[in-house]
Amino acid sequence: MDNKESEQNTEKLIDEEPKSVVSEESSEDSAINNEITLSTERNVLQDSPKYVAKNEVGLSIQDSETAYEMCVRVLTDYYKAVWNGSDIELGAFIDNENLKQYTQYKIQYQFDLYLTHNLTDNLVKSVDIGTREVDWEVEYTDDVDGGFLYLNLPAEIKKTVGSYGEPTEFLVRNVNGKLVIVDWYTGAKDSYDFMVRGENLTIDNPNIWDESEFVKKLNSKQGEFSGSIR
Repeated sequence: MDNKESEQNTEKLIDEEPKSVVSEESSEDSAINNEITLSTERNVLQDSPKYVAKNEVGLSIQDSETAYEMCVRVLTDYYKAVWNGSDIELGAFIDNENLKQYTQYKIQYQFDLYLTHNLTDNLVKSVDIGTREVDWEVEYTDDVDGGFLYLNLPAEIKKTVGSYGEPTEFLVRNVNGKLVIVDWYTGAKDSYDFMVRGENLTIDNPNIWDESEFVKKLNSKQGEFSGSIR
């Protein structure tokens, strides 16, 4: 499950690394241009998708199709939030507060960066992934907490003009009968995860966002990106 370097690197935006726009406040307390709504602290809306596990307790490879649907949906919402300023309901996909916070900072930083450099007019129209299982990778691992699924999705982000690819890895668990994302990593060169979490990572620890040292290290790294580019 070693992360493979993307054959299609993300678009290079500027010549020098920008200062971050990520603040220490939550997205609800900080003003975001174009009013992106990062609904991580709110109740899940009634019309939010529900991804139910086959069994109330535990997980199996039979949950792979539902996990795939969830990951495609969150990728679509994510890229539309990053490029278009659309709302995203993170609570519908993520249960861990540390992962939610990291993801909301990640979205805010990228949207503000693209907005500052006048790149948000070229909107994301869709995120496509092969519908055949051969087009994406899934693997089940059993453990004392009911097991988890690893998914590697070769996403193609289609915009008004052009497209680009980013492979993304997910770890999914069953929490109280509902599938949730417990880790999420996009390792394309120059991506946010590439710069903050590091490159060529092995994504195989579903409990990593519960580890205080890991979270503390990432908070510190995100702090290096903090600032304002508005």
